[in-house]
Amino acid sequence: MTVQLDARPPAAPTPGSRRRSSGRLTRLDTRYSPYLYIAPFFLLFAVFGVYPLAYTFWVSLHDWDLLGTDHPFVGAANYTQLLADADFWHAVVNTLGIFVISTVPQLLAALWLANLLNRGLRARTGWRMAVLVPNVTSTAAVAIVFGVLFGREFGMINWMLDLVGVDPVAWKSDRVASWVAISAMVDWRWTGYNALILLAAMQAIPRDLYESAAIDGANRVRQFWSITVPLLKPTIIFCVIISTIGGLQLFTEPRLFHSGTNPIRGGSLRESQTVTMYMFENAFAPHYNFGYGSAVAWLLFALIAIVAAVNVLVLRRMGGGSGPGPGKGAAR
Repeated sequence: MTVQLDARPPAAPTPGSRRRSSGRLTRLDTRYSPYLYIAPFFLLFAVFGVYPLAYTFWVSLHDWDLLGTDHPFVGAANYTQLLADADFWHAVVNTLGIFVISTVPQLLAALWLANLLNRGLRARTGWRMAVLVPNVTSTAAVAIVFGVLFGREFGMINWMLDLVGVDPVAWKSDRVASWVAISAMVDWRWTGYNALILLAAMQAIPRDLYESAAIDGANRVRQFWSITVPLLKPTIIFCVIISTIGGLQLFTEPRLFHSGTNPIRGGSLRESQTVTMYMFENAFAPHYNFGYGSAVAWLLFALIAIVAAVNVLVLRRMGGGSGPGPGKGAAR
């Protein structure tokens, strides 16, 4: 018996099957590749963001002494004690006071400065780089300089006030005065940073809108308030949110502004102690109560979320529409 073997080569894939396979791979790439690209960020955020948050919340439910070995579970006792803590609410008022005094002038000055830098100035690149110099300056150096400027006896600010007949101000021992001094330090460092963010958004506004407004007879001031500010609303909201986060987490400036045996208190009577300083005081030296400090951290997180949400809602209501629509031009 003879067996005949089929010696024909395997059939080559048809063009239709190639197209189907290529189309399937394209669909898989389009659907899943974006998740692979953004996965590293979320993995790092889970390790260095979500896990510390969850662990801090777990610690806040315990009587966690850093110097001890036993950490009994106490539930919400730390939060209950914190809500009745007068020093905590004193720090909250300080934080909100410094935040309001520093953030509102800072954003207004940044908006004005960005508008100036958006014009046809000579050496524009140099001016734009110059506004970032305060931001790259060492915070310790800034605190030393401002501590000298706001000195009671030999400070330049009190010397200038004396020229106009104003009595010397105790910038470090008076509560509201210390807010103003620290806010001046914060504004000096961060106004240029926000100005560059707003400037980048201004440069994306079409020039045709300004030309149409000029033809309609609108001057620069009218163009600024009718075109620039409405179209900058998303960027302004972004600047408000990051300023809120930074302002309510303020630590370095008030910590370095005060000197003495226990500067973490923000003065002898806690004149400018912020919530982060109060958290550090309880979590580390001199109390080492890590559970209580973790509860302060979580209430600070809630405070930042509430204030940021209120700011966004207020800005949206104040902004009204999203700016002039196409063909509408600018109001005279």
